[in-house]
Amino acid sequence: MLDVSVVVRAFGGQERLDLTLASLAAQSYPVGLMEVVVVDDGSDPPIRLPEVRPPHTRIVVVPPGGWGRGHAVNSGVAASDADVVLFLDADIIAFRDHVEAQMRWHHLADYLVVTGHLRCVDHRFGTLSPVEVADAVGRGEPEALVDGPGEEMAWLRRAYDRKENLRAAGYEAFTYFIGATGSVRRELLVECGGTAPELLLGEDTHLGYRLAQRGAVFVPEPDSRSWHLGLPEMERRKAEGVRYRVPFVGNRIPRFGVRRGTGVRQWQVPCVDVVVEVSGVVFEVVSDTVERVLGGDVADVRVTLVGEWRRVSAGGRHAVLDDPDVELRLVREAFRCESRVVFAEEVPRADPDVPFRLFLPTGLPLARHAVRRMVQRADEARAGLLRAAVPGSDRGGPRLERTAAFARARRLGAGAEDVDALVGEVSEVHWIDGETQLLTEEDGPPRPPEDWRAELARAEREAAEQEARAGRLERRYRWLTGTRSGRLLRRIIE
Repeated sequence: MLDVSVVVRAFGGQERLDLTLASLAAQSYPVGLMEVVVVDDGSDPPIRLPEVRPPHTRIVVVPPGGWGRGHAVNSGVAASDADVVLFLDADIIAFRDHVEAQMRWHHLADYLVVTGHLRCVDHRFGTLSPVEVADAVGRGEPEALVDGPGEEMAWLRRAYDRKENLRAAGYEAFTYFIGATGSVRRELLVECGGTAPELLLGEDTHLGYRLAQRGAVFVPEPDSRSWHLGLPEMERRKAEGVRYRVPFVGNRIPRFGVRRGTGVRQWQVPCVDVVVEVSGVVFEVVSDTVERVLGGDVADVRVTLVGEWRRVSAGGRHAVLDDPDVELRLVREAFRCESRVVFAEEVPRADPDVPFRLFLPTGLPLARHAVRRMVQRADEARAGLLRAAVPGSDRGGPRLERTAAFARARRLGAGAEDVDALVGEVSEVHWIDGETQLLTEEDGPPRPPEDWRAELARAEREAAEQEARAGRLERRYRWLTGTRSGRLLRRIIE
């Protein structure tokens, strides 16, 4: 069986932490396979261990150099070594099978990320004791501790209902991962880099994104139940929390919040890595291809030019116009100051933080919307791989790979030869007509007619005629209603 490290970050709140540890002392998961690491994130007075707690419980004080939940969680993970890491807030009463229900999934596969279930309940300080909590949880009667059934987080319940418990969430499933109660295999957590310690809010969403990009599958487990003592701060101050999170998380998760629809911004993590192989291609063709990508309506890109750059990076005397490497030399000089262009000797490994990688042949007259259109089509089809057929190329047209889909296929054992086929099984391979969708410009706003001056004069004449007619009708109405003869004539007509 797998062992588990329960990591609890605490900043003050000793009374609620005592209740959390009391509930963990009554868990059904084997006591010898569970440790609890309480991370004291600078509490004053320092956190202490209560009498009612699991046998293998210890306190870890955060090391210097950071603070906040992300930094504390990383510290707790580093201080533990169990197969599975389960995150738990320090104001939660976990039901008896809370840990066990999540651990069942981790015995089935090593790429699952499990989220527990919580309900928010009213809590007044001093109304519960650790002994009462451990006793009620151990009997399987946690309902005796609170009044009423509590409230679920409405946005999360709507998402579960709408997305069939995330089975229909596609590649957006990570957005529903919450750090209050969730678990993941240690190897996957370490591979993704853990939580971002510099994020003070939204670190759980960002961790979910990192895990998704490494091929994780997200599973909500309704049997991993718990009481959350009070309403979380991000539920009480939702608008303020969203406002704070958007720029910080948006810098790290492409297309998050304000990044959707912004076409002229650059961010810490680009949305698309564009790979262009340039060896043997003349400067003008390479330049045109790169300029079309950089000048497109998606500025959120990084372009990697793959070529033998070592041939032109060394100093020394060389021919000028007759230089055999003149094409590479011109390309390097043309784009060396562009921050979105990088140079590589060979195709680099996929950046796991970037959601898409586009392999682009040179010489295509790409429309301004081409990159955006490929991302949109991939999202609409929930495709892990999108291919485009273009004139003069059988299967060598633009190829858009979704990083998460390829990571999952490789995690399932796919090699270079069969990775596309396995991506098609875990996701979908989708083809589009590149000529009509990528090379043909979209219709812009209607252009004024050639004879717009004549049309304007005609419209002005018609407007003057209508104005004159309105004036005549108004005078007739005043005569019919304002004079004796008019009123008499109106009665005769009626």
